[in-house]
Amino acid sequence: MKKLLFVVLTVGLLISQPSSGQSQRGSVQGVWRTVEVTMTGPAARTISQIQPNLTILTARHYSRINIDAEGPRPIVADVSKASADELRAVWGPFVGEAGTYEVTTGNLITMRPIAAKNPAVMGSGVFITYSYKVDGDTIWVTQERNQNGPFANPVTIKAVRIE
Repeated sequence: MKKLLFVVLTVGLLISQPSSGQSQRGSVQGVWRTVEVTMTGPAARTISQIQPNLTILTARHYSRINIDAEGPRPIVADVSKASADELRAVWGPFVGEAGTYEVTTGNLITMRPIAAKNPAVMGSGVFITYSYKVDGDTIWVTQERNQNGPFANPVTIKAVRIE
C-alpha cells in the first residue's frame, strides 16, 4: 500500500515539462491532483478514492505532498499523550518531497528528490523515472525504473491539472 501511495504522489510530481510562465496544455508543468491509481501484479487493483494530495511542477523543480492511505487518518486528541502507534497512524501516511526533474525523449520524466520526509529517498544517486502521456488537463504517469532497476509491477497514476 505504501508503495502504491508513493507512486501516486511521485506521479503527481512528474507532470511538468520545461517551459516558461504558467502551465500550458500538453505540458507537465502546473499544479496536479491525483484522481486514480492503478496497480499491477499480484495485488492488481484500481483506487479511485484518493486521499488529499497536491503536486506542483515548475520548469525544473517539483514539490509534492500526499496522504498514502486508503482512508482518512485518525485524529489524535492530544499529541503529547499519544502512543507511538497512534502517532505512526497519523504521521506515517504523510508524504512530503521536493526536488528536481527532467523530461527526456520518449515521454520520460526522471525525478531526483532533494528534501523528503523519508531520508532514504534523499541519497546520492536516488531517482525514479516515469513514462507519461498528457491529454488536455489529464496526465497518466507510469513507473518505469529507479536506481535499483525496472519496476516489476509498475503503478500508473492519473492526475488532473488544477492550475
